[in-house]
Amino acid sequence: MKPTQHTMQFAIASALAFSSALFVTGCKPKNLVATAQTSGAAEKVYVAPGKHDEFYNIVSGGFSGNVSVYGLPSGRLFRQIPVFSQYPECGWGYTEETKPMLNTSHGQLPWDDSHHITLSVTKGQHDGRWAFVNSNNTPRVARISFKTFRTEEIIELPNSAGNHSSPFLTENTEYAVAGTRFAVPYADEGANPDVPLNTYKGNFKSTISFIKIDPQTGRMSVAFQVMLPGIDVDLARGGKGKSHDWFFFSCYNSEQAHTLLEVNASAKDKDLITCVNWKKCEEYAKAGKGRKSKTQYAHNVYDEGTHTGTSTIETEVTVLDPKELKDIVYFMPCPKSPHGCDTDPTGEYIVGSGKLAAVIPVFSFDKVQKAIADKTFDGDYEGIPVLKYEAVLHGEVKKPGLGPLHTEFDDKGFAYTSFFVSSEIVKWDPKTLQVVDRVPTYYSVGHLCVPGGPTTKPWGKYVIAYNKITKDRYLPTGPELTQSAQLIDISGDKMKILLDFPTVGEPHYAEAIPASLIEPNSTKFFKIEDNKHPQATKSEKDARVERNGNQVHVFMTAIRSHFAPDNIEGVQQGDEVYFHVTNLEQDWDVPHGFVIKGSKAAELLIMPGETQTLKWTADRVGITPFYCTDFCSALHQEMQGYLRVSPTGSTTPVKFSLGDTAAK
Repeated sequence: MKPTQHTMQFAIASALAFSSALFVTGCKPKNLVATAQTSGAAEKVYVAPGKHDEFYNIVSGGFSGNVSVYGLPSGRLFRQIPVFSQYPECGWGYTEETKPMLNTSHGQLPWDDSHHITLSVTKGQHDGRWAFVNSNNTPRVARISFKTFRTEEIIELPNSAGNHSSPFLTENTEYAVAGTRFAVPYADEGANPDVPLNTYKGNFKSTISFIKIDPQTGRMSVAFQVMLPGIDVDLARGGKGKSHDWFFFSCYNSEQAHTLLEVNASAKDKDLITCVNWKKCEEYAKAGKGRKSKTQYAHNVYDEGTHTGTSTIETEVTVLDPKELKDIVYFMPCPKSPHGCDTDPTGEYIVGSGKLAAVIPVFSFDKVQKAIADKTFDGDYEGIPVLKYEAVLHGEVKKPGLGPLHTEFDDKGFAYTSFFVSSEIVKWDPKTLQVVDRVPTYYSVGHLCVPGGPTTKPWGKYVIAYNKITKDRYLPTGPELTQSAQLIDISGDKMKILLDFPTVGEPHYAEAIPASLIEPNSTKFFKIEDNKHPQATKSEKDARVERNGNQVHVFMTAIRSHFAPDNIEGVQQGDEVYFHVTNLEQDWDVPHGFVIKGSKAAELLIMPGETQTLKWTADRVGITPFYCTDFCSALHQEMQGYLRVSPTGSTTPVKFSLGDTAAK
């Protein structure tokens, strides 16, 4: 019997009430002391001074728009990698070289919301080359290099609105794949997107984008998109081994509601998992079977040779329609309001996680293939076949917990699922579908991460819970608290909490990878002779100041502990001054900073052998100091200089020097 709106509201309210009861009443989960004070926990997370962590933990920054890097098992924060948000610590999005990286079809955007990390794989195993991350608000996918821990590329997604379902990889990093969170009317080919909201079912569509990745350089391009009915595409995983050619996406709002979704998009007992045969899609796209969609999107690339970003506006993408190409998309029913969708290391099991379901459905890839071959369909959904639930089901994990979200796998064949409502991680066996252990989290876990958990070769050892609620875990810092992660030992039969550690932003997903796959290849500095920046100044003798109309270009060098030049005259009020600063150091971990009083941008933070540019407008007459912002030597404080600004039209000539004294 179809639930009424009243019964749905009651069910949702009951679940939310259960989840919040711990905090409203002041109660805490049982066994708090016993769990948190596990014997020997401190020893297991201790990393001695001068020693390195075993794993890198690459964590999305949520509303920070960036990515954070932690060590495991210590939980130490090493750095934040700026991606979609301006970052004044290093000038990302402020320097002339990095401004193009934040360009979109809407213009330059200073912020976004990053949710999901995925690390490059070869034969389904982590290879330590790149990380990919999504922007949820204005749909984009970025690629980060593990040689430099910098964002090298950002590509905008056309025909998309809300890029939550992204990015996920095929087994050899052939494609990064992204689904549309919000169905919207297509606005390409001159179509009018100005339609009434109550025409949702007729006019709104979703897309899944397949981003081709060059196997050598990592360079991205939107190869094709698959058009879907107006459902909300959530999370996904690529197939492995036998299921290599397939991708699986959870989808909600099969009701195609456009208002009060907490009720209207939760009316059905089952929503959908979308099964996409990407190999077939690739064949059709290459054969010219898709239509060419005319639409604009930005493609931004950072070149480590020139230390400069460039932005290009693309104008076309191929769109495939599964109503016409009948063998590329199939739907599987999945209870209820599914969120996570995960594949096990063998590629046989597809795990759905219905946020409002009392079971975890586990589907069999072999059964999916048989159902397709036998056409065991339960009708269709807007022209796309729906596979019969019982025909593709391996089985259901019974009464695992409340509010299942995400599943990852260890090296012993077990699965771990996070439960938001009951605040726990549950360990279970995919073959027998039996729960074997559970551990509470503090509080309301969202994503979880097992090192190598989404790959064909999980490393196991730990599971990390990324919790949505912090409450009493740390010292209070006003109404806003830090986010909370917890490191849990899974090496034995029973899970044991080892460590709480705070995180930046609201982390959603994360992946952990052995340090041994990345550390040996990490760039220590840029060779000055390889610097191809057009304004690079590779020796002090080449330092200079040049006027070009109302622009003044300062070609400056930095080395411990002075700038060259450090005295500049002849700048006039209203001039645009470009400081092109080259760090001449050729030693690891000796960056230099640069900033000038009144700068409306951030500082420059210039790595050894690198060139960066700060634009500054001379808005008043007088003497303006500049200095190094990054401590570099015992005489760091002396690393400073002066720029003289004269009135507009002044006859003061351009003059620059290093080493002039009053005696001269």
